[in-house]
Amino acid sequence: MACPLYRTGHVVTQFCDPRRLGKFLCGYSSPYMIYILTIIFFLYLAALGWIRTGMFRLPYFRGSAAVPKTRFTVIVPFRNEAENIPRLLRSIAALDYPIELFEVILVNDASEDDSVKVIRDNIQDYNCDLKLIQNKRTSASPKKDAITTAIAEATYEWILTTDADCELPGKWLQLYDQYIQKNQPKMVFAPVVYPASKNLLKNFQFLDGLSLQAVTMGALGWKRPLLCNGANMGYSKKAFYAVNGYKGNDHIASGDDIFLMEKIRELYPKAIKYIKNKDAAVITRPEESWDGVLSQRVRWASKASQQKNRGSKLLGISVFLVNLVFLACILGIVINMEHYKWYVGFLFLKIIADLLVLTPIASFFKSQISFPGYLINALLYPFITVWVVFASFCGNYRWKGRKFKK
Repeated sequence: MACPLYRTGHVVTQFCDPRRLGKFLCGYSSPYMIYILTIIFFLYLAALGWIRTGMFRLPYFRGSAAVPKTRFTVIVPFRNEAENIPRLLRSIAALDYPIELFEVILVNDASEDDSVKVIRDNIQDYNCDLKLIQNKRTSASPKKDAITTAIAEATYEWILTTDADCELPGKWLQLYDQYIQKNQPKMVFAPVVYPASKNLLKNFQFLDGLSLQAVTMGALGWKRPLLCNGANMGYSKKAFYAVNGYKGNDHIASGDDIFLMEKIRELYPKAIKYIKNKDAAVITRPEESWDGVLSQRVRWASKASQQKNRGSKLLGISVFLVNLVFLACILGIVINMEHYKWYVGFLFLKIIADLLVLTPIASFFKSQISFPGYLINALLYPFITVWVVFASFCGNYRWKGRKFKK
């Protein structure tokens, strides 16, 4: 399927010509363009201020001395994760929670590697209730099918989901239990972080992950959930069935977390919470190639047009526009030196504004941001963001050896 942008034909072809684009952005109407850039930038600053304030508004959860009583079913869909599953299983075995109060369901989604063999060879070594089941495909979304299949077999009321390339913290179930007992939510999220790294590729994912956590925490600080991550989330089985699970969005391959959150938010608007505690953070493994990173981001972006939450859409549009502005400023410096001070000023302020959001979230997770590494990624990020947005409209993407349609 051709990219929808191509359907505008000659107009888009002309617009995408670098010389014409440069003249449009920075040519004869530079003063007007500067006014437009200023408006977009200040709207973005307002969004960042809202997020940063919300981060501090969200209360820290210190845990409690409550006796464990919540029973959990932990669901882990997997496909071709033979390399990562041993690490996950070790972290499950190390969970500090009564083994009679939780079960783990591993859902094989047609793995083509040795994932199943690895599990079967090691399952007897773990003193907890581990089950291996096969995914039952009924829709265009393998992961949603896997979760639905597992919930149908779940013994307990509270469902927790994570990914096979993650490591679970020792206090993971403790903190979920204590939070649920205290707050009685219908759905609850907790942090997902990438390990810090000096490697450019991994540092990009580390910083990008911090920004996503900042948005998640900031929005929930205002009691307006916008983002979540299925690698660390929980919900009651009753809530899942009350909203008919993934019915209505199971034709979309991705979005097992976001779409479910939106449906539960409609039915229980005040019952979605966040465990703000670094000891509840799940560590996820970064992608090993830029191709993997781009495919993952396109997969995430492909569901954006289907989201109902206007706040999510507005935030996404503002982020896209300010990154487009960032590229326009770089073009402006190259093409039209008359207003270069404005363009340099925009670049500098954007880099500093983002850092003011990322620094406190990094500090919360006891991580440090390397300024040289941050600066390189700050210059790289707008190119990736704009490319991903346009690529997500092209309809198809590949993930885990499969090709998906938008």
